[in-house]
Amino acid sequence: MPPDSPPAAVAAPAIPALTVQPPPSVFALFFAFAKMSLAGFGGVLAFARRGIVEQHRWMTADEFNETFALCHFLPGPNIVNLSVVFGSRFRGIVGGIAAFAGLVGPPMLIAMVLAALYARYGEIDALRRILAGVSCAAVGLLIAVVFKMMMPLIKRRDAVGLVMLIAVFVAIGLLRLPLQIVLLVAIPVSLGVTIIARRRVKA
Repeated sequence: MPPDSPPAAVAAPAIPALTVQPPPSVFALFFAFAKMSLAGFGGVLAFARRGIVEQHRWMTADEFNETFALCHFLPGPNIVNLSVVFGSRFRGIVGGIAAFAGLVGPPMLIAMVLAALYARYGEIDALRRILAGVSCAAVGLLIAVVFKMMMPLIKRRDAVGLVMLIAVFVAIGLLRLPLQIVLLVAIPVSLGVTIIARRRVKA
């Protein structure tokens, strides 16, 4: 190499991509959802998203949002629906039962003990103030996970998705319209807009 030649470019180290991990086993499903439920005082959704998307990487952020959206439109508690749908997706009916048992089993035992204690000591003012503080923390967790679930839409600059999100929030949260009516309008509109957008991309 001549002395006046520029130095050779050094290749930048490759940064490993965040890939989705292999499907979890039945026991992994049970213990993962049991851990989420025990950690999720005030709300399990934030811990479920963190465990599924960020820690275990069983789903991408978009896949989690899509799965949770489906669970949100099903009857029953959203997080319970998520555990059954998620477990069934990877390990069939047995996986759904394992995830459901992990989510519900440990908290149910703790709730029974706490209910017995509350029935005896629930009139204490200090305990009421503690429960009021816990409720504020639960609201904070919910707001935090909502912003995390919005990030894929913001990063993709999905204007249609953000408009639908704001419209549903205004209809239910501000105008107090019945949930059933809002869903009957929002679901067909969302599906129609998504189908039209994908056809334009393919064209």
